[in-house]
Amino acid sequence: MIWKKLGLVFKPSGQNWWMSSHAATPVPLKIDADKYRFYFGTRDKNNHPRIGYVEVDINNPCEVLDVSSEIVLDKGSIGYFDDNGVYPGPIIHKENKLIMYYMGRSNGESPIYRMCIGVAESNDGGRTFARRSSVPLLDRSEHDPWMVSTPFILEERGLHRLWYLSGLGWEFRDGEYKSFYHIKYAESLDGDVWNRNGSIAIDLASNETNICGPTVIKYHDEYHMWYCYVAGKNAYRIGYALSEDGLEWSRRDNQSGISVSDEGWDSECQAYPYVFRHEDKIYMLYSGNEFGKGGFGIALLDD
Repeated sequence: MIWKKLGLVFKPSGQNWWMSSHAATPVPLKIDADKYRFYFGTRDKNNHPRIGYVEVDINNPCEVLDVSSEIVLDKGSIGYFDDNGVYPGPIIHKENKLIMYYMGRSNGESPIYRMCIGVAESNDGGRTFARRSSVPLLDRSEHDPWMVSTPFILEERGLHRLWYLSGLGWEFRDGEYKSFYHIKYAESLDGDVWNRNGSIAIDLASNETNICGPTVIKYHDEYHMWYCYVAGKNAYRIGYALSEDGLEWSRRDNQSGISVSDEGWDSECQAYPYVFRHEDKIYMLYSGNEFGKGGFGIALLDD
């Protein structure tokens, strides 16, 4: 499998007061036959992320048709789990509404921070979302002692299947704190109550610290996952794994089909992939340099 890069879709640069920089964790939503809305987490001048979007024609996805003028979902109230900011996660249709499983961040004493997964819903077709609750849906647990983040949900035969970042903790190494997280798996019948038993989908290699951003499709009767893993400071790379059941995975990072460019917006970092189908084609959204400071782009699977 090889991904053909179609280019940079959008780079926030002050289009709104809350959209000064970064486009992290891009998420697609089909809103018409060929029209998509791509959500992303964008930061204000104080580095607080909020959720915005752009709209595109999937046949020409690097030409933006519209940029959100309103904040899709604002950061939470002070002291809440998402008071530092929010990022978009997967969107599903449920009970004639759009449900977003978003990520909320709260900062501690630098460099420590914490993230949880919350739920928001939209009654206006996805232009704005409102929290279902002021508390997180998925928080720290015995299996996820530090945090949970970057969820991906696949609905399959009445079952909601979730792959997500599980925060293991921090260690002080070489004069600084280093974070550790990998990808775990959970299930739910209704999308609200989740069974987490510590099942590890993609584990850290002996020399690794961080793996996150899973995205899964079923293709040719197999499950294919793309994710990102740390390859240096501010430098994620996109990895790939294959599974017959979505539980046991064979990691094959050298077969991800995509790598950093020689120059430009994704020459140093590729992060937070999101793979989706449109008709008979498969696309990938992903963030660029410095966790999305370079913007986000799109690639097409050439298979």
